[in-house]
Amino acid sequence: MGRRIALMVLGAMAVMGQLKRGTPEALGMSGPRLARASALLAEEVKSGRVRAASILVARNGSIVLHEGFGAKPDAVYLLASISKPVNAVALMLLVERGLVSLNDPAAKYLPELQGGERGLIRVRDLLSHTSGLPDMLPQNTELRRAHAPLSDFVKGTFTTPLLYKPRTDFSYQSMGTLLAGEIVERVTGARLREFQKKEIFDVLGMKDSSLGLGGRQIEDTVLCQTGLGADVERFGPNTPYWRDMGHPWGGMHSTVTDLAILMQTFLNGGQFAGKRLLSPATVARMTSDQNTAIGKAWGLGWGLATSPVWVYCGDLVSPGTFGHSGATGTVVWADPVSQVVTVILTTRATSEDDGRLLRTVSNAVAASVVK
Repeated sequence: MGRRIALMVLGAMAVMGQLKRGTPEALGMSGPRLARASALLAEEVKSGRVRAASILVARNGSIVLHEGFGAKPDAVYLLASISKPVNAVALMLLVERGLVSLNDPAAKYLPELQGGERGLIRVRDLLSHTSGLPDMLPQNTELRRAHAPLSDFVKGTFTTPLLYKPRTDFSYQSMGTLLAGEIVERVTGARLREFQKKEIFDVLGMKDSSLGLGGRQIEDTVLCQTGLGADVERFGPNTPYWRDMGHPWGGMHSTVTDLAILMQTFLNGGQFAGKRLLSPATVARMTSDQNTAIGKAWGLGWGLATSPVWVYCGDLVSPGTFGHSGATGTVVWADPVSQVVTVILTTRATSEDDGRLLRTVSNAVAASVVK
């Protein structure tokens, strides 16, 4: 359980694909300080408090740390809410192609979204958590217990009461992300998981990423740590129902390497290994504050270092840092000042320690930059 399986980047070029290898010292980082990040994860796994964890750190496009503890470095994890900014990328591809406008009413693409102030919801509000929609539906547990299809969650979101008038406040909302994914499906005529694979993962070479299980067995992934109980066994994070539903707010699977590729793409202005995913203009918009009018910072999909609810990136990153965390014990962040990318995937829910492990490991990574 607590056995450490480590693979340092040296000699790992074939695994890394287009991400280069490097040493901390050659990239202006302290090897001993960076080792502290590994030690924190290793101790948690050794103690049994965390079943497994993987970490990847890169600077200037070169990987300086790539390790696994209790699992292979590139084991596949359920990401939870890191799925949200990936879903935002899918929608922004349609914006770039002139098929969707961020300032359009969401009801233009989702005519069922009617009544009250729902007509005021703009597409951008679904990505910046300002639509007034709730995080989860009041009937969330009942739907999950019944193994309801994703379409039932969509129908419920069309009629659920808004928490406030759109754009007057901020509240973290999975259901806004759900409707953003529904727009992608209706505009493209493709299943969201298939669109993401073709237009994002295949383009970037993210070979181990999928919305839903992607044809895997759950046993081929790292299991989440959960409590006991009939509901957890029926619809919890290790059940076939939840793992393969393909819910855009939390159903993506991936590895530290694939996620590092995605984050490096954003630091590169939208391209990676000679392939362009997004324009620099789109990257700038997604990673900058869209909620200045209400003082609740958030980008389009990505959280920011100054966001009221954020990604457990620690205390030492620059204000321009962007990223996201996941309730299953995951975090990704990229600092455009230090040019550091960090991906930490674990099996312990962030609710167990309020994300402290992810924050302290992130601090150790940020503190390893010495020049």
